[in-house]
Amino acid sequence: MDDPMRNDWRRRGIFPLICSMALTLFAVWQPCWAPPSAHAASAQELRLGERIYRDGILPSGERLQATLKGGKVIPGMTFTCASCHLRSGLGSYDDGIYVPAITGKKLFEPLEWRYKGIYQRGSLAATQQRPAYTDESLGEAIRHGRSCNSTQLADGMPRYQFEPRDWQLLLAYLRTLSTEFSPGVTEDSIRFATVVSETVPSPVREAMLSRLSFFFKLKKGQIRGFKNPRSGAKSRLMAQNMFSSRELADKSVSLVTWTLKGPAESWPAQLEQYSRRDPVFALLGGVVRGPWQPIHRFCEEHAIPCIFPNSDLPVISDTDWYTLYQSKGYYQEGEQAARFLNDKEDLLGRGRVVQVVRATPQAQALAAGFQRVWQECGRKPPVSVPLARGKALDREFLKELLAPGKTAVLLVWDDAGALPGLQALADRTDRPESLFLSGRYLGDSIWSLGEGLRSFSFLTYPYTFSPPAPPAMGRVPVHEDTLATLRQRDLPLRGEIQKIAAETDALTLLLTQMLMDLDGNYYRDSLLDVLGMMSDQSDPLYGRLNFGTGQRYSAQGCYIVQLTSGGDPELVKRSGWIIR
Repeated sequence: MDDPMRNDWRRRGIFPLICSMALTLFAVWQPCWAPPSAHAASAQELRLGERIYRDGILPSGERLQATLKGGKVIPGMTFTCASCHLRSGLGSYDDGIYVPAITGKKLFEPLEWRYKGIYQRGSLAATQQRPAYTDESLGEAIRHGRSCNSTQLADGMPRYQFEPRDWQLLLAYLRTLSTEFSPGVTEDSIRFATVVSETVPSPVREAMLSRLSFFFKLKKGQIRGFKNPRSGAKSRLMAQNMFSSRELADKSVSLVTWTLKGPAESWPAQLEQYSRRDPVFALLGGVVRGPWQPIHRFCEEHAIPCIFPNSDLPVISDTDWYTLYQSKGYYQEGEQAARFLNDKEDLLGRGRVVQVVRATPQAQALAAGFQRVWQECGRKPPVSVPLARGKALDREFLKELLAPGKTAVLLVWDDAGALPGLQALADRTDRPESLFLSGRYLGDSIWSLGEGLRSFSFLTYPYTFSPPAPPAMGRVPVHEDTLATLRQRDLPLRGEIQKIAAETDALTLLLTQMLMDLDGNYYRDSLLDVLGMMSDQSDPLYGRLNFGTGQRYSAQGCYIVQLTSGGDPELVKRSGWIIR
Protein backbone atom coordinates (compact mmCIF):
# COMPACT_ATOMS: atom_id res chain seq x y z
CA MET A 1 0.00 0.00 0.00
CA ASP A 2 1.35 3.39 -0.98
CA ASP A 3 2.30 5.91 1.70
CA PRO A 4 0.32 9.16 1.03
CA MET A 5 3.08 11.34 2.51
CA ARG A 6 5.76 9.66 0.33
CA ASN A 7 3.60 10.17 -2.79
CA ASP A 8 3.17 13.85 -1.86
CA TRP A 9 6.99 14.18 -1.50
CA ARG A 10 7.46 12.64 -4.93
CA ARG A 11 4.98 15.12 -6.46
CA ARG A 12 6.77 18.05 -4.83
CA GLY A 13 10.24 16.79 -5.88
CA ILE A 14 11.33 16.47 -2.24
CA PHE A 15 12.04 12.72 -2.33
CA PRO A 16 14.76 12.99 -4.98
CA LEU A 17 16.29 15.84 -3.02
CA ILE A 18 16.41 13.78 0.19
CA CYS A 19 18.00 10.85 -1.72
CA SER A 20 20.59 13.18 -3.17
CA MET A 21 21.38 14.60 0.29
CA ALA A 22 21.69 11.08 1.73
CA LEU A 23 24.14 10.05 -0.98
CA THR A 24 26.17 13.18 -0.38
CA LEU A 25 26.30 12.54 3.37
CA PHE A 26 27.33 8.93 2.75
CA ALA A 27 30.16 10.09 0.52
CA VAL A 28 31.34 12.54 3.17
CA TRP A 29 30.95 10.23 6.17
CA GLN A 30 32.00 6.93 4.63
CA PRO A 31 34.22 4.86 6.97
CA CYS A 32 37.87 5.87 6.99
CA TRP A 33 38.96 2.36 5.91
CA ALA A 34 37.24 2.59 2.52
CA PRO A 35 39.94 2.78 -0.16
CA PRO A 36 40.09 6.31 -1.55
CA SER A 37 39.22 6.63 -5.19
CA ALA A 38 42.10 7.98 -7.23
CA HIS A 39 41.71 11.67 -7.63
CA ALA A 40 41.86 13.05 -11.11
CA ALA A 41 45.64 12.96 -11.23
CA SER A 42 47.01 13.65 -14.68
CA ALA A 43 49.34 11.28 -16.45
CA GLN A 44 52.15 13.78 -15.86
CA GLU A 45 51.45 13.92 -12.13
CA LEU A 46 51.50 10.12 -11.92
CA ARG A 47 54.82 10.03 -13.78
CA LEU A 48 56.27 12.52 -11.31
CA GLY A 49 54.98 10.45 -8.39
CA GLU A 50 56.40 7.32 -9.96
CA ARG A 51 59.80 8.98 -10.26
CA ILE A 52 59.74 9.86 -6.57
CA TYR A 53 58.75 6.29 -5.68
CA ARG A 54 61.23 4.50 -7.93
CA ASP A 55 64.18 6.87 -8.15
CA GLY A 56 63.94 9.24 -5.19
CA ILE A 57 63.98 12.24 -7.54
CA LEU A 58 61.65 15.19 -6.89
CA PRO A 59 59.92 17.15 -9.69
CA SER A 60 62.49 19.91 -9.18
CA GLY A 61 65.24 17.42 -10.11
CA GLU A 62 66.61 17.48 -6.56
CA ARG A 63 67.08 14.34 -4.52
CA LEU A 64 64.52 13.42 -1.91
CA GLN A 65 66.03 13.73 1.56
CA ALA A 66 65.75 10.91 4.08
CA THR A 67 66.84 10.51 7.70
CA LEU A 68 68.02 7.25 9.25
CA LYS A 69 68.01 6.26 12.90
CA GLY A 70 70.44 8.49 14.74
CA GLY A 71 69.63 11.52 12.60
CA LYS A 72 71.93 10.77 9.68
CA VAL A 73 70.62 12.53 6.55
CA ILE A 74 71.01 10.68 3.26
CA PRO A 75 69.72 11.27 -0.28
CA GLY A 76 66.46 9.45 -0.98
CA MET A 77 68.03 7.86 -4.05
CA THR A 78 69.96 5.62 -1.65
CA PHE A 79 66.78 4.28 -0.06
CA THR A 80 64.01 4.68 -2.60
CA CYS A 81 60.55 3.33 -1.85
CA ALA A 82 60.99 0.73 -4.60
CA SER A 83 64.33 -0.49 -3.24
CA CYS A 84 62.53 -2.12 -0.28
CA HIS A 85 58.84 -2.27 -1.18
CA LEU A 86 59.70 -3.24 -4.80
CA ARG A 87 58.41 -1.72 -8.00
CA SER A 88 55.05 -3.40 -7.61
CA GLY A 89 54.70 -2.02 -4.07
CA LEU A 90 53.82 -5.50 -2.80
CA GLY A 91 56.76 -5.76 -0.42
CA SER A 92 58.76 -8.88 0.37
CA TYR A 93 59.90 -11.31 3.02
CA ASP A 94 63.57 -12.18 2.78
CA ASP A 95 66.13 -13.41 5.32
CA GLY A 96 63.66 -12.89 8.15
CA ILE A 97 62.98 -9.26 7.18
CA TYR A 98 59.36 -8.40 6.41
CA VAL A 99 58.69 -5.40 4.17
CA PRO A 100 54.93 -4.68 3.98
CA ALA A 101 52.95 -3.89 0.87
CA ILE A 102 52.22 -0.21 0.29
CA THR A 103 49.81 -0.32 -2.63
CA GLY A 104 46.56 1.63 -2.48
CA LYS A 105 44.56 -1.52 -1.86
CA LYS A 106 46.72 -2.45 1.12
CA LEU A 107 47.39 0.94 2.69
CA PHE A 108 43.84 2.22 2.78
CA GLU A 109 42.22 -0.91 4.19
CA PRO A 110 42.65 -2.43 7.66
CA LEU A 111 45.47 -4.94 7.80
CA GLU A 112 44.41 -8.14 9.50
CA TRP A 113 46.64 -10.91 10.75
CA ARG A 114 47.18 -13.90 8.53
CA TYR A 115 46.75 -17.45 9.69
CA LYS A 116 48.59 -19.99 7.50
CA GLY A 117 48.69 -17.45 4.69
CA ILE A 118 44.93 -16.79 4.68
CA TYR A 119 43.28 -13.54 5.72
CA GLN A 120 40.77 -14.06 8.51
CA ARG A 121 38.59 -11.07 7.62
CA GLY A 122 35.00 -11.53 8.68
CA SER A 123 35.62 -14.36 11.12
CA LEU A 124 35.52 -14.12 14.89
CA ALA A 125 39.18 -15.15 14.91
CA ALA A 126 40.21 -12.10 12.93
CA THR A 127 42.28 -9.54 14.77
CA GLN A 128 43.28 -6.23 13.31
CA GLN A 129 47.00 -5.63 12.91
CA ARG A 130 46.41 -1.98 12.12
CA PRO A 131 43.51 0.21 10.96
CA ALA A 132 43.37 1.69 7.49
CA TYR A 133 45.70 4.57 6.74
CA THR A 134 44.33 7.98 5.90
CA ASP A 135 46.19 10.64 3.93
CA GLU A 136 47.17 12.29 7.20
CA SER A 137 48.28 9.16 9.06
CA LEU A 138 50.26 7.94 6.06
CA GLY A 139 52.04 11.28 5.86
CA GLU A 140 52.85 10.97 9.56
CA ALA A 141 54.31 7.49 8.99
CA ILE A 142 56.45 8.60 6.07
CA ARG A 143 57.75 11.77 7.75
CA HIS A 144 58.06 10.68 11.38
CA GLY A 145 57.91 6.88 11.42
CA ARG A 146 54.66 6.58 13.42
CA SER A 147 52.13 4.03 12.24
CA CYS A 148 48.41 4.72 12.08
CA ASN A 149 47.99 2.60 15.25
CA SER A 150 50.52 4.89 17.00
CA THR A 151 53.34 2.34 17.07
CA GLN A 152 56.84 3.19 15.94
CA LEU A 153 57.90 1.81 12.57
CA ALA A 154 61.04 -0.31 12.30
CA ASP A 155 64.39 1.47 12.54
CA GLY A 156 65.22 0.41 9.00
CA MET A 157 62.41 2.57 7.63
CA PRO A 158 63.87 5.98 6.66
CA ARG A 159 61.96 9.17 7.47
CA TYR A 160 61.40 11.27 4.36
CA GLN A 161 61.05 15.02 4.07
CA PHE A 162 58.41 16.27 1.64
CA GLU A 163 57.01 19.56 0.55
CA PRO A 164 53.17 19.33 0.47
CA ARG A 165 53.02 19.38 -3.34
CA ASP A 166 55.58 16.57 -3.69
CA TRP A 167 53.79 14.51 -1.05
CA GLN A 168 50.52 14.79 -2.96
CA LEU A 169 52.25 13.50 -6.11
CA LEU A 170 53.60 10.44 -4.29
CA LEU A 171 50.23 9.85 -2.63
CA ALA A 172 48.43 9.97 -5.98
CA TYR A 173 50.86 7.40 -7.38
CA LEU A 174 50.49 5.06 -4.40
CA ARG A 175 46.71 5.11 -4.86
CA THR A 176 47.12 3.70 -8.37
CA LEU A 177 50.02 1.32 -7.68
CA SER A 178 49.10 -2.32 -8.40
CA THR A 179 45.36 -1.70 -8.18
CA GLU A 180 44.21 -3.43 -11.39
CA PHE A 181 45.54 -6.65 -12.88
CA SER A 182 47.77 -6.17 -15.92
CA PRO A 183 46.58 -6.85 -19.50
CA GLY A 184 46.51 -10.51 -20.45
CA VAL A 185 44.90 -11.55 -17.15
CA THR A 186 41.18 -12.19 -16.68
CA GLU A 187 39.19 -13.81 -13.90
CA ASP A 188 39.85 -17.27 -15.31
CA SER A 189 42.90 -17.03 -17.61
CA ILE A 190 46.47 -15.83 -18.06
CA ARG A 191 47.77 -15.31 -21.58
CA PHE A 192 51.41 -15.33 -22.67
CA ALA A 193 53.13 -14.92 -26.03
CA THR A 194 56.42 -15.87 -27.61
CA VAL A 195 58.07 -14.07 -30.52
CA VAL A 196 59.73 -15.59 -33.59
CA SER A 197 60.86 -14.09 -36.88
CA GLU A 198 59.90 -15.82 -40.12
CA THR A 199 63.58 -16.13 -41.11
CA VAL A 200 64.35 -18.51 -38.23
CA PRO A 201 64.87 -22.01 -39.64
CA SER A 202 62.04 -24.40 -38.85
CA PRO A 203 64.12 -26.85 -36.73
CA VAL A 204 65.38 -23.99 -34.56
CA ARG A 205 61.87 -22.61 -34.15
CA GLU A 206 60.50 -26.03 -33.24
CA ALA A 207 63.26 -26.60 -30.68
CA MET A 208 61.78 -23.70 -28.73
CA LEU A 209 58.07 -23.97 -29.53
CA SER A 210 57.81 -27.70 -28.84
CA ARG A 211 59.14 -27.25 -25.32
CA LEU A 212 56.94 -24.27 -24.52
CA SER A 213 53.90 -26.07 -25.95
CA PHE A 214 54.68 -29.13 -23.84
CA PHE A 215 54.79 -27.00 -20.70
CA PHE A 216 51.44 -25.31 -21.40
CA LYS A 217 49.84 -28.61 -22.35
CA LEU A 218 50.99 -30.03 -19.01
CA LYS A 219 49.55 -27.05 -17.11
CA LYS A 220 46.22 -27.28 -18.93
CA GLY A 221 45.99 -30.94 -18.01
CA GLN A 222 46.58 -30.13 -14.35
CA ILE A 223 43.93 -27.41 -14.41
CA ARG A 224 41.39 -29.69 -16.13
CA GLY A 225 42.03 -32.27 -13.45
CA PHE A 226 41.39 -29.71 -10.76
CA LYS A 227 38.14 -28.49 -12.33
CA ASN A 228 36.83 -31.95 -13.21
CA PRO A 229 33.93 -32.66 -10.79
CA ARG A 230 34.66 -36.39 -11.08
CA SER A 231 38.19 -35.89 -9.73
CA GLY A 232 38.59 -37.09 -6.21
CA ALA A 233 39.24 -34.73 -3.35
CA LYS A 234 42.85 -35.91 -3.15
CA SER A 235 43.43 -35.18 -6.85
CA ARG A 236 41.99 -31.70 -6.53
CA LEU A 237 44.03 -31.04 -3.40
CA MET A 238 47.18 -32.22 -5.18
CA ALA A 239 46.56 -29.84 -8.09
CA GLN A 240 45.85 -27.01 -5.66
CA ASN A 241 49.06 -27.69 -3.75
CA MET A 242 51.08 -27.77 -6.98
CA PHE A 243 49.94 -24.22 -7.70
CA SER A 244 50.04 -23.14 -4.03
CA SER A 245 46.51 -21.73 -4.25
CA ARG A 246 43.08 -22.66 -5.54
CA GLU A 247 42.92 -19.27 -7.25
CA LEU A 248 45.87 -20.14 -9.52
CA ALA A 249 44.82 -23.74 -10.02
CA ASP A 250 41.50 -22.46 -11.34
CA LYS A 251 43.08 -20.23 -14.00
CA SER A 252 43.79 -21.47 -17.51
CA VAL A 253 47.14 -20.56 -19.04
CA SER A 254 47.73 -20.19 -22.77
CA LEU A 255 50.51 -19.28 -25.19
CA VAL A 256 50.28 -17.61 -28.59
CA THR A 257 53.06 -17.10 -31.13
CA TRP A 258 53.71 -13.66 -32.56
CA THR A 259 55.46 -14.14 -35.90
CA LEU A 260 57.45 -11.15 -37.17
CA LYS A 261 57.85 -10.66 -40.91
CA GLY A 262 59.98 -8.42 -43.07
CA PRO A 263 62.84 -6.13 -41.94
CA ALA A 264 63.51 -5.49 -38.26
CA GLU A 265 62.49 -1.84 -38.68
CA SER A 266 58.89 -2.99 -39.20
CA TRP A 267 58.79 -5.23 -36.13
CA PRO A 268 57.69 -2.61 -33.54
CA ALA A 269 54.56 -1.84 -35.58
CA GLN A 270 53.78 -5.56 -35.88
CA LEU A 271 54.29 -6.08 -32.14
CA GLU A 272 52.03 -3.11 -31.47
CA GLN A 273 49.32 -4.67 -33.59
CA TYR A 274 49.63 -8.07 -31.93
CA SER A 275 49.55 -6.54 -28.45
CA ARG A 276 46.56 -4.31 -29.17
CA ARG A 277 44.55 -7.14 -30.73
CA ASP A 278 45.43 -9.81 -28.16
CA PRO A 279 47.06 -8.44 -24.97
CA VAL A 280 49.32 -10.78 -23.03
CA PHE A 281 50.71 -10.76 -19.51
CA ALA A 282 54.32 -11.38 -20.60
CA LEU A 283 56.52 -12.65 -23.42
CA LEU A 284 58.31 -15.95 -22.89
CA GLY A 285 61.44 -17.05 -24.72
CA GLY A 286 61.48 -16.08 -28.38
CA VAL A 287 64.04 -16.33 -31.16
CA VAL A 288 64.79 -14.03 -34.09
CA ARG A 289 67.58 -13.57 -36.58
CA GLY A 290 69.74 -10.64 -35.48
CA PRO A 291 69.78 -8.47 -32.34
CA TRP A 292 66.87 -8.58 -29.89
CA GLN A 293 66.85 -4.79 -29.73
CA PRO A 294 63.49 -4.09 -31.52
CA ILE A 295 61.60 -6.43 -29.19
CA HIS A 296 63.48 -5.15 -26.14
CA ARG A 297 62.57 -1.55 -26.93
CA PHE A 298 58.93 -2.46 -27.53
CA CYS A 299 58.72 -4.22 -24.17
CA GLU A 300 60.37 -1.31 -22.40
CA GLU A 301 57.99 1.23 -23.95
CA HIS A 302 54.87 -0.86 -23.25
CA ALA A 303 55.89 -2.24 -19.84
CA ILE A 304 55.63 -5.88 -20.96
CA PRO A 305 57.93 -8.40 -19.25
CA CYS A 306 60.02 -10.54 -21.57
CA ILE A 307 61.57 -13.56 -19.84
CA PHE A 308 64.64 -15.34 -21.24
CA PRO A 309 64.59 -14.62 -24.99
CA ASN A 310 66.95 -16.93 -26.87
CA SER A 311 69.38 -14.23 -27.96
CA ASP A 312 73.17 -13.93 -27.95
CA LEU A 313 72.77 -10.25 -28.83
CA PRO A 314 70.78 -8.72 -25.97
CA VAL A 315 70.47 -5.02 -25.26
CA ILE A 316 73.09 -4.02 -22.69
CA SER A 317 71.58 -1.56 -20.24
CA ASP A 318 71.94 -0.69 -16.56
CA THR A 319 68.55 1.01 -16.37
CA ASP A 320 66.06 -0.92 -18.52
CA TRP A 321 63.73 -3.18 -16.58
CA TYR A 322 61.33 -5.32 -18.58
CA THR A 323 63.55 -7.92 -20.27
CA LEU A 324 65.40 -10.59 -18.29
CA TYR A 325 68.14 -12.37 -20.27
CA GLN A 326 69.98 -15.58 -19.46
CA SER A 327 73.28 -13.79 -20.15
CA LYS A 328 74.83 -10.82 -21.93
CA GLY A 329 75.80 -13.13 -24.78
CA TYR A 330 78.79 -12.13 -26.89
CA TYR A 331 79.21 -8.91 -24.93
CA GLN A 332 79.82 -10.91 -21.75
CA GLU A 333 82.63 -12.88 -23.39
CA GLY A 334 84.40 -9.66 -24.28
CA GLU A 335 84.02 -8.46 -20.69
CA GLN A 336 85.52 -11.64 -19.27
CA ALA A 337 88.43 -11.60 -21.71
CA ALA A 338 89.30 -8.10 -20.45
CA ARG A 339 89.11 -9.14 -16.79
CA PHE A 340 91.27 -12.18 -17.42
CA LEU A 341 93.92 -10.19 -19.27
CA ASN A 342 93.94 -7.46 -16.65
CA ASP A 343 95.32 -9.99 -14.17
CA LYS A 344 97.93 -11.44 -16.56
CA GLU A 345 100.78 -8.96 -16.74
CA ASP A 346 103.01 -11.67 -18.18
CA LEU A 347 100.77 -11.79 -21.28
CA LEU A 348 100.71 -8.03 -21.71
CA GLY A 349 104.40 -7.17 -21.73
CA ARG A 350 105.05 -3.77 -23.27
CA GLY A 351 103.33 -4.32 -26.56
CA ARG A 352 100.03 -3.18 -27.97
CA VAL A 353 96.60 -4.70 -27.34
CA VAL A 354 94.90 -5.01 -30.72
CA GLN A 355 91.40 -6.25 -31.47
CA VAL A 356 90.31 -7.13 -34.99
CA VAL A 357 86.57 -6.60 -35.34
CA ARG A 358 84.61 -8.13 -38.19
CA ALA A 359 81.70 -5.96 -39.33
CA THR A 360 79.03 -8.17 -37.73
CA PRO A 361 76.80 -7.64 -34.66
CA GLN A 362 78.48 -10.57 -32.91
CA ALA A 363 82.02 -9.23 -33.33
CA GLN A 364 80.98 -5.70 -32.44
CA ALA A 365 79.34 -6.94 -29.21
CA LEU A 366 82.53 -8.82 -28.27
CA ALA A 367 84.65 -5.73 -28.93
CA ALA A 368 82.30 -3.42 -27.01
CA GLY A 369 82.33 -5.67 -23.95
CA PHE A 370 86.11 -5.92 -23.98
CA GLN A 371 86.72 -2.22 -24.47
CA ARG A 372 84.33 -1.11 -21.72
CA VAL A 373 85.83 -3.36 -19.03
CA TRP A 374 89.41 -2.79 -20.24
CA GLN A 375 89.06 0.93 -19.77
CA GLU A 376 87.25 0.47 -16.43
CA CYS A 377 90.38 -1.38 -15.31
CA GLY A 378 92.37 1.78 -16.02
CA ARG A 379 93.99 0.45 -19.20
CA LYS A 380 94.64 2.42 -22.37
CA PRO A 381 92.02 1.79 -25.07
CA PRO A 382 92.93 -1.13 -27.35
CA VAL A 383 93.78 -0.56 -30.98
CA SER A 384 90.63 -1.56 -32.86
CA VAL A 385 91.03 -2.65 -36.47
CA PRO A 386 87.80 -3.05 -38.46
CA LEU A 387 87.44 -5.98 -40.82
CA ALA A 388 84.80 -5.48 -43.48
CA ARG A 389 82.41 -8.23 -44.50
CA GLY A 390 83.95 -10.28 -47.27
CA LYS A 391 87.51 -9.09 -46.60
CA ALA A 392 89.81 -12.04 -46.00
CA LEU A 393 91.88 -12.35 -42.86
CA ASP A 394 94.96 -13.68 -44.66
CA ARG A 395 98.76 -13.40 -44.58
CA GLU A 396 98.76 -9.97 -46.18
CA PHE A 397 96.23 -8.65 -43.66
CA LEU A 398 98.27 -10.04 -40.76
CA LYS A 399 101.51 -8.61 -42.16
CA GLU A 400 99.97 -5.16 -42.37
CA LEU A 401 98.37 -5.56 -38.94
CA LEU A 402 101.62 -6.46 -37.17
CA ALA A 403 103.87 -4.00 -39.04
CA PRO A 404 103.47 -0.93 -36.73
CA GLY A 405 105.27 -2.56 -33.80
CA LYS A 406 105.16 -5.16 -31.07
CA THR A 407 101.68 -6.61 -30.49
CA ALA A 408 101.43 -8.28 -27.10
CA VAL A 409 97.78 -9.34 -27.33
CA LEU A 410 95.73 -9.93 -30.46
CA LEU A 411 91.99 -10.39 -30.07
CA VAL A 412 90.30 -11.60 -33.25
CA TRP A 413 86.54 -11.26 -33.02
CA ASP A 414 85.55 -13.29 -36.07
CA ASP A 415 83.90 -16.59 -36.92
CA ALA A 416 85.49 -19.84 -38.10
CA GLY A 417 86.40 -18.28 -41.46
CA ALA A 418 89.35 -16.58 -39.73
CA LEU A 419 91.07 -19.82 -38.65
CA PRO A 420 92.92 -20.71 -41.89
CA GLY A 421 94.42 -17.22 -42.11
CA LEU A 422 95.38 -17.14 -38.45
CA GLN A 423 97.40 -20.31 -38.91
CA ALA A 424 100.08 -18.10 -40.52
CA LEU A 425 100.78 -16.60 -37.07
CA ALA A 426 102.40 -19.85 -35.96
CA ASP A 427 105.41 -19.24 -38.23
CA ARG A 428 105.89 -15.52 -37.59
CA THR A 429 108.68 -14.34 -35.31
CA ASP A 430 106.69 -11.21 -34.50
CA ARG A 431 103.55 -13.09 -33.49
CA PRO A 432 101.67 -11.77 -30.43
CA GLU A 433 102.26 -13.15 -26.94
CA SER A 434 98.65 -14.28 -26.84
CA LEU A 435 95.72 -14.68 -29.22
CA PHE A 436 92.10 -14.47 -28.04
CA LEU A 437 89.09 -15.91 -29.87
CA SER A 438 85.40 -16.39 -29.08
CA GLY A 439 84.41 -19.99 -28.46
CA ARG A 440 80.73 -19.19 -29.03
CA TYR A 441 81.48 -17.50 -32.36
CA LEU A 442 83.74 -20.31 -33.59
CA GLY A 443 81.29 -23.01 -32.52
CA ASP A 444 82.45 -26.58 -33.07
CA SER A 445 85.20 -25.23 -35.34
CA ILE A 446 87.33 -24.64 -32.24
CA TRP A 447 88.57 -28.21 -32.74
CA SER A 448 90.09 -27.01 -36.04
CA LEU A 449 92.44 -24.60 -34.29
CA GLY A 450 95.90 -25.49 -35.60
CA GLU A 451 98.46 -27.24 -33.41
CA GLY A 452 100.93 -24.37 -33.82
CA LEU A 453 98.42 -21.84 -32.40
CA ARG A 454 97.20 -23.71 -29.35
CA SER A 455 100.04 -22.89 -26.96
CA PHE A 456 99.35 -19.14 -27.07
CA SER A 457 95.63 -19.10 -28.01
CA PHE A 458 92.86 -18.52 -25.46
CA LEU A 459 89.14 -18.98 -26.04
CA THR A 460 86.20 -17.44 -24.24
CA TYR A 461 83.84 -20.26 -23.30
CA PRO A 462 80.42 -19.22 -21.95
CA TYR A 463 78.98 -22.65 -21.04
CA THR A 464 79.28 -24.98 -18.08
CA PHE A 465 81.61 -27.95 -18.07
CA SER A 466 79.48 -29.77 -15.52
CA PRO A 467 75.78 -29.82 -16.40
CA PRO A 468 73.42 -30.69 -13.55
CA ALA A 469 72.13 -34.24 -13.29
CA PRO A 470 68.64 -34.75 -14.79
CA PRO A 471 66.83 -35.18 -11.42
CA ALA A 472 67.96 -31.69 -10.39
CA MET A 473 66.36 -30.09 -13.42
CA GLY A 474 63.04 -29.27 -11.83
CA ARG A 475 59.39 -30.10 -11.91
CA VAL A 476 58.66 -30.55 -15.62
CA PRO A 477 60.02 -33.37 -17.78
CA VAL A 478 63.02 -32.47 -19.93
CA HIS A 479 63.08 -33.80 -23.47
CA GLU A 480 65.32 -36.79 -24.05
CA ASP A 481 67.34 -35.13 -26.81
CA THR A 482 68.23 -32.31 -24.39
CA LEU A 483 69.37 -34.81 -21.79
CA ALA A 484 71.42 -36.57 -24.45
CA THR A 485 73.08 -33.25 -25.25
CA LEU A 486 73.89 -32.70 -21.59
CA ARG A 487 75.47 -36.14 -21.34
CA GLN A 488 77.87 -35.36 -24.19
CA ARG A 489 80.46 -33.83 -21.92
CA ASP A 490 83.09 -34.39 -24.57
CA LEU A 491 81.20 -31.97 -26.84
CA PRO A 492 80.67 -28.92 -24.64
CA LEU A 493 79.89 -26.47 -27.44
CA ARG A 494 76.22 -27.00 -28.30
CA GLY A 495 74.85 -26.57 -31.78
CA GLU A 496 72.15 -23.95 -32.24
CA ILE A 497 69.23 -26.36 -31.98
CA GLN A 498 70.54 -28.00 -28.81
CA LYS A 499 71.36 -24.60 -27.34
CA ILE A 500 67.85 -23.24 -27.99
CA ALA A 501 66.35 -26.42 -26.52
CA ALA A 502 68.43 -26.16 -23.36
CA GLU A 503 67.68 -22.45 -22.92
CA THR A 504 63.95 -23.09 -23.31
CA ASP A 505 64.07 -25.95 -20.82
CA ALA A 506 65.66 -23.53 -18.33
CA LEU A 507 62.74 -21.14 -18.91
CA THR A 508 60.08 -23.81 -18.35
CA LEU A 509 61.76 -24.74 -15.07
CA LEU A 510 61.13 -21.19 -13.86
CA LEU A 511 57.53 -20.84 -14.96
CA THR A 512 55.74 -22.95 -12.36
CA GLN A 513 57.68 -21.40 -9.47
CA MET A 514 57.20 -17.95 -10.96
CA LEU A 515 53.42 -18.35 -11.18
CA MET A 516 53.22 -19.79 -7.68
CA ASP A 517 55.28 -16.97 -6.19
CA LEU A 518 52.99 -14.36 -7.73
CA ASP A 519 50.45 -15.42 -5.09
CA GLY A 520 47.56 -14.05 -7.10
CA ASN A 521 49.19 -10.64 -7.69
CA TYR A 522 48.97 -10.53 -11.47
CA TYR A 523 50.87 -7.31 -12.06
CA ARG A 524 53.68 -7.19 -14.58
CA ASP A 525 56.05 -5.43 -12.21
CA SER A 526 55.24 -8.02 -9.57
CA LEU A 527 56.25 -10.77 -11.98
CA LEU A 528 59.69 -9.22 -12.34
CA ASP A 529 59.92 -8.54 -8.60
CA VAL A 530 59.23 -12.24 -8.01
CA LEU A 531 61.97 -13.28 -10.42
CA GLY A 532 64.41 -10.96 -8.69
CA MET A 533 63.76 -12.70 -5.36
CA MET A 534 63.96 -16.28 -6.63
CA SER A 535 66.77 -18.50 -5.45
CA ASP A 536 69.49 -19.53 -7.89
CA GLN A 537 68.44 -22.20 -10.37
CA SER A 538 70.32 -25.05 -12.03
CA ASP A 539 70.73 -24.49 -15.74
CA PRO A 540 71.70 -26.96 -18.51
CA LEU A 541 73.89 -24.44 -20.34
CA TYR A 542 75.31 -22.11 -17.73
CA GLY A 543 75.41 -24.33 -14.65
CA ARG A 544 73.49 -21.87 -12.49
CA LEU A 545 71.35 -18.83 -13.07
CA ASN A 546 71.84 -16.21 -10.37
CA PHE A 547 68.91 -13.93 -9.57
CA GLY A 548 68.88 -10.65 -7.75
CA THR A 549 66.64 -7.61 -7.43
CA GLY A 550 67.04 -5.43 -10.50
CA GLN A 551 69.47 -7.85 -12.13
CA ARG A 552 68.74 -8.25 -15.82
CA TYR A 553 71.37 -10.87 -16.83
CA SER A 554 71.20 -14.11 -14.87
CA ALA A 555 74.33 -16.00 -15.92
CA GLN A 556 77.23 -13.79 -14.92
CA GLY A 557 80.29 -15.76 -15.98
CA CYS A 558 82.44 -17.17 -18.74
CA TYR A 559 85.50 -19.43 -18.71
CA ILE A 560 88.78 -18.73 -20.46
CA VAL A 561 90.03 -22.03 -21.90
CA GLN A 562 92.80 -23.48 -24.04
CA LEU A 563 93.04 -26.53 -26.27
CA THR A 564 95.50 -29.25 -25.40
CA SER A 565 97.92 -30.48 -28.06
CA GLY A 566 97.59 -33.70 -30.01
CA GLY A 567 95.10 -35.25 -32.35
CA ASP A 568 92.34 -35.59 -29.76
CA PRO A 569 92.42 -32.22 -27.96
CA GLU A 570 90.45 -31.27 -24.86
CA LEU A 571 89.38 -27.94 -23.42
CA VAL A 572 91.25 -26.93 -20.28
CA LYS A 573 90.07 -24.14 -17.98
CA ARG A 574 92.48 -21.25 -17.45
CA SER A 575 90.08 -19.23 -15.28
CA GLY A 576 87.12 -19.63 -12.98
CA TRP A 577 83.55 -18.98 -14.09
CA ILE A 578 83.50 -15.55 -12.49
CA ILE A 579 86.57 -13.40 -13.07
CA ARG A 580 86.86 -10.48 -10.66
